[in-house]
This record gives sequence, structure tokens and C-alpha cells, in this order.
Amino acid sequence: MSGDLDSHDRVCRRIATRADVVVVAVDHRRAPEHPGPAAIDDVVGVVKWVAHRPEPLGALIGPPALVGDSSGGAIAVLAAAALAHHPIPLAALILVCPNADLTLAHPSIRAKGHGWGLEASALAWFVTQWAPNLDEGSLRQLSPLHANLDGLPSTLVVTAEHDPLRDEGVALTRRLCAHGVDCTHLPLPGMVHGFWTLDDVSPAARRAGDTVIGRLAELLAGGSDQ
Repeated sequence: MSGDLDSHDRVCRRIATRADVVVVAVDHRRAPEHPGPAAIDDVVGVVKWVAHRPEPLGALIGPPALVGDSSGGAIAVLAAAALAHHPIPLAALILVCPNADLTLAHPSIRAKGHGWGLEASALAWFVTQWAPNLDEGSLRQLSPLHANLDGLPSTLVVTAEHDPLRDEGVALTRRLCAHGVDCTHLPLPGMVHGFWTLDDVSPAARRAGDTVIGRLAELLAGGSDQ
């Protein structure tokens, strides 16, 4: 519903410079005007475009990685799941504080859902805009913890200690591992939801963001991919 090329421009620039990679930011459609799966379809389309090595991106090395923050984490993993049925390899997935379960049923929703910057009541409203008719079918399509997660690339799931979405990120890690995905969980003590865009006001948030970017660089370097 919120967030765009401007809101994460600084994050994208930090990734590009610190990880030495080409970054393509996706200005995907947003709810409520465009509920799910519109944003997922947009990301899938961009990945297919990148896979054809378009001239504006210069000389690319290896397959792309997908990186998503918050709702972007959910979109990234669902796009990767959709691409698992296409002959387009992905180098890695980096999911930062992903909104992994639209049922909002995990304990951290209650424990951290007030006073930490992301309110549980707001989350519930966001879900109704993204998935107006939440049922078993839409959960499988729009909620990562309920989706088919077979065939995903190496994945890093990042969670923040004081984030209402923390526990569903942990649950997503476990489910990915159960599906045979090479998945690692990176918990960040003291961090809140949205820490990645707080680097200009919090040195601790800046260090945490740099840690995530460093892990992204390691994942790509491990396969000689950029």
C-alpha cells in the first residue's frame, strides 16, 4: 500500500555501492487500487526482463537475486515461487522483516504490535487492502507461509527483535528449510520494523542494514553471481 521508488532509494543505492551489484528497483502496483497478486506479477515481469540481459543494464554476471523489505519480502518470495515454474534461475532471496502470514496469528503480533512503530491494527487493515477476500485460495496465492515454496534459491530471512512480524519470519525460515531450501535466519537484536530505512537517524540501524547488505554480497559472491 505504501512505499515506492523514493522511499527505498537510499537503501537501493547502499546495496549497489556496498555489494557492488546492479540494482533494479521495481515500481510495482499497490493496493487498494491494485490488490494482490498485481505486485507479484509486476516483479515476475521485471525478473523476466532482466533475465534477457537488456542493454540498459550493461554486462550482467550470473542470475539475479530478489530482495524485499516488509510487504516487499512477501512479494519477493511469492514472485520467486512463481518463477520456480519458469526456466529463469535466481541467485538468492533476501527477505527483510517479511510479512509472511496474512492471518497475523503469531505471538509477536500481540507482543510487539503497539508502540514499536508498526501497529497491529494497521497491519490488519493493510491485509484487507492487499487481500480483500481472504480465504484458503487467496492465502495460498498471497501469503508466503501458505504458499508452495518448493524450488526456491538460497534464502536469507532477516527479523527484527521489536517487530510484530518477527515470529512469522521465524516460521517462514522453518517452512523453507522443511521444503529443502537452503535458508538462513538472521535475527537482529534491538531493531524495529523498517530499520533498513532508518540509517540516517540511527547508527545502530545503519550497522544492521550494512550487515544485511554484507550477507547479500556473500550470497552472490558464493556463486560468482551479480
